[in-house]
Amino acid sequence: MNMKNFCSGAAMALLMVVLSVADADAQRFSRRKAYNSVGFHLNAMNYFGDIVPESDFTSLRFKSTRPNIGVSYTRRFTPRISVRAALAWGRITGDDAKSASVDEAENRPRFIRNLSFRNDIKELSFVGTFDLFENRGNYLKRPDFSPYAFAGVAVFAHNPKAEYRGEFVALQPLGTEGQNLDDSSDPLGNYDDPYSRIQIAIPFGLGVKYKLDKNWDLGFEIGWRKTFTDYLDDVSGFYADPVALAANNPLSAALADRSGEQPLGPQVGWGQYNDQRGDRTDKDWYIVTGFNLTYILPQKGRSPKFR
Repeated sequence: MNMKNFCSGAAMALLMVVLSVADADAQRFSRRKAYNSVGFHLNAMNYFGDIVPESDFTSLRFKSTRPNIGVSYTRRFTPRISVRAALAWGRITGDDAKSASVDEAENRPRFIRNLSFRNDIKELSFVGTFDLFENRGNYLKRPDFSPYAFAGVAVFAHNPKAEYRGEFVALQPLGTEGQNLDDSSDPLGNYDDPYSRIQIAIPFGLGVKYKLDKNWDLGFEIGWRKTFTDYLDDVSGFYADPVALAANNPLSAALADRSGEQPLGPQVGWGQYNDQRGDRTDKDWYIVTGFNLTYILPQKGRSPKFR
């Protein structure tokens, strides 16, 4: 079992555990003890896909780390279970010329390929969190230190771009891998349909929170996002027919094959129809790591009932 399948299975197992425990605990947790909180998130963002230093799930280029910020609203339902809705914005990026080297045999093809991108991601997520330490009292009695795990679902909007002649150009409308071409220029059936810029992801991960005072918590969290697209970087499978691309849109042809722009100049076996451009067997991922500051909203006092 590879790392991606393991992480996906772990996320689904965690979600099922969270739901089953939540149902049992909810029956033993007074509504009066439930509470709400708002959070502010400052994170670092990375991605794993076709434009990384090596074709390995753990391969990250830390110089490609970009910021991610967000806000969240959380409702605690049981002694261990909360549900969080969050809205976040972040950027991922990759560059063959910076992450690969002509002197490294295993990375030389990436250096010659010479593709690059940046992608701003806007994400709306809903996750369930499971605390390791339970709190059967109100929020004032919560543990000072509490590790937790989370899993859920997210929808995100993305728009990969590449820098060309001093400007960043949106790649999806260009169909750089032949998405906008007809079947007559694709006898091998390599061309995909145009990909959507609205996608679904499965967020899951681990975190820890520390009680600063009665209303404030400081947390640290690392979360993976399994996506169902291979186009966060606009790279997936094979080069399209360069003549057909150029006839349809010269800009599409220019951004589909940039191998001739690197210092070695044009190379044999790059940019022609059916030459490998990426690896469509693996979907892209992105990773969010950072700190969050959470404020627990004061609970309204209840007036005593008189008979």
